[in-house]
Amino acid sequence: MKSYDASSTIQAGPDTIWGILTDAPNYSAWDSGVIRVEGRIAQGETIKVVSSANPGRTFPVKVTEFQPGRRMVWSGGMPLGLFKGVRTFSLSPEGGATRLTVREEYTGPLLGMIWKSMPDLGPSFNQFVTGLKSRAERGR
Repeated sequence: MKSYDASSTIQAGPDTIWGILTDAPNYSAWDSGVIRVEGRIAQGETIKVVSSANPGRTFPVKVTEFQPGRRMVWSGGMPLGLFKGVRTFSLSPEGGATRLTVREEYTGPLLGMIWKSMPDLGPSFNQFVTGLKSRAERGR
């Protein structure tokens, strides 16, 4: 297994952050690493993500867990589990603030080969939480 993660304490409530996380059409307004997100972010839905890291490719992911204001999971990858990516968004209230953690774990028999060809996504994960923090705190 390989993974990337990032986290931040945001001076906003979980509902404010959740509203931003589930507003697919507006991702590119606050996350410069995302060109667009197509579809409805809701339990069982498949959405399509186009990122700056690989703008020529659309990544279809399924929303496999959806606990409003607390946790969301997106899963995608290759057939037969040859390569799988699972991104988890977790929100934890901390007083008047919220701790956001985003983690993506990669697994599967082709992981070693694919990992070598993947760009370093660490900066884009940090950019994601920084952009979300800025957007959520600006709305206060």
